[in-house]
Amino acid sequence: MDSQKEKKAWREVKYNEKFLNAFRGLRVFSRTTRHLFIHITSALIVVVLGFYLGVSSLEWIALIFAIGGVFVTEALNTAIEIDIDLTSPEYHPYARDTKDVAAAAVLLSAIMAVIVGLIIFLPKIFNMI
Repeated sequence: MDSQKEKKAWREVKYNEKFLNAFRGLRVFSRTTRHLFIHITSALIVVVLGFYLGVSSLEWIALIFAIGGVFVTEALNTAIEIDIDLTSPEYHPYARDTKDVAAAAVLLSAIMAVIVGLIIFLPKIFNMI
C-alpha cells in the first residue's frame, strides 16, 4: 500500500507540474480517442465555413462553445472509459451502462453542436441561393 508520504506527494503537485500533467492528459486523449479525427475535421469545416459565410461575433462564440462542448465531453468520456477499464476489467452490466451513458453525453453534445451550426449556417446559405 502507498505510504502516507506518497499519498501526500500525490495531492501536492507543484503548480507548473499541473500544467505538464494537463498536457500529458491531452496527449493521452489524442492517442486513445478513436473519433478525434472526425471531431477535428468537423471543427475545421465549421471554421472555414464560418469565415466564408462571414458569421458575426456572437455566432462565433456559439460555434466555439458548441465545438468546445463536443471536445470536452469526448475528453470526459475517454477519462471515464479509462477508469472503467481499470476498475472493472471483467464485463459488468454497470460498467457497460457507465460507458454507454458517457458515450450518450458525447452524442448529445454533438447533436446540439449540429443544431447550433444549422441555426447559424442555414439562413446564410439560403440567402446565397
